[in-house]
Amino acid sequence: MMVQASPPAVPKGKKALLARLVAAGGDVIAIDDAVAVLGMSRKAAVQQLSRWREQGWLSRVGPGRYVPVPLESLGKAQVLDDPWVLVPELFAPAYIGGRTAAEHWDLTEQIFTDIVVLSARRVGRKELSAHGARFLLTHVPEGHLFGLRPVWRHRTRIMVSDVPRTIVDMLALPEIGGGVQHVADCLQSYLAHPDRDDGALLEYALRLGNGAVFKRLGFLLEGNPLAGQLPREAHLRMTQGLAKLDPGAPCPKVVSRWRLRVPEHWLKRGER
Repeated sequence: MMVQASPPAVPKGKKALLARLVAAGGDVIAIDDAVAVLGMSRKAAVQQLSRWREQGWLSRVGPGRYVPVPLESLGKAQVLDDPWVLVPELFAPAYIGGRTAAEHWDLTEQIFTDIVVLSARRVGRKELSAHGARFLLTHVPEGHLFGLRPVWRHRTRIMVSDVPRTIVDMLALPEIGGGVQHVADCLQSYLAHPDRDDGALLEYALRLGNGAVFKRLGFLLEGNPLAGQLPREAHLRMTQGLAKLDPGAPCPKVVSRWRLRVPEHWLKRGER
């Protein structure tokens, strides 16, 4: 009969300190938390956190940032129950947006395994995997951190694009929306959404300063009986020059009314 190995023991005094730190430190524990909660010097706090990490009781998620390890996860690859809590620690100032926000606000029934993050922090790569989660990163100017709502996950406050801003971001960058077809589906859901706010949507699009937003918005909504004045308002705000409906695909046809290049299979939508 095999006997399952027990997790590493923590001395009683140290275990009480760890429990107190986890209770007070929030979902992600920083060195400053250990200094304040445990009454240690910064050097001693760094050493203690490092020691608990080596013993398997904490897991490092970023420079000077740790999360407690559930007992059932010991000896396995560390996977957080809710990787959203890492976003403020790893990427702030930042917010969750794109298709991840669309899923959160019930604009789509699709389930995505990655997490779209838009960050004003310079990010060296487009993707980052951490603790069982895959983050897709997009850099935005700090002045574009508007149209956001705080969402609490456990004890962590996370910023998420609100419903109109989610739509605007996906129109500006269809790749973070899961592709143009999925963006169009989310836009259709927006028209019946309880948080629909066309005034905010138009304001956000103007502040973002991306002329392609209005072209894509008008093209996708023209002729839709639920769209109201949005196609007209989009047409009034169009910029000069041609944009592509789908930046990631060949767009050989031009819909002159919307100053938009479109793939062949989208052409009939623009022939009005």
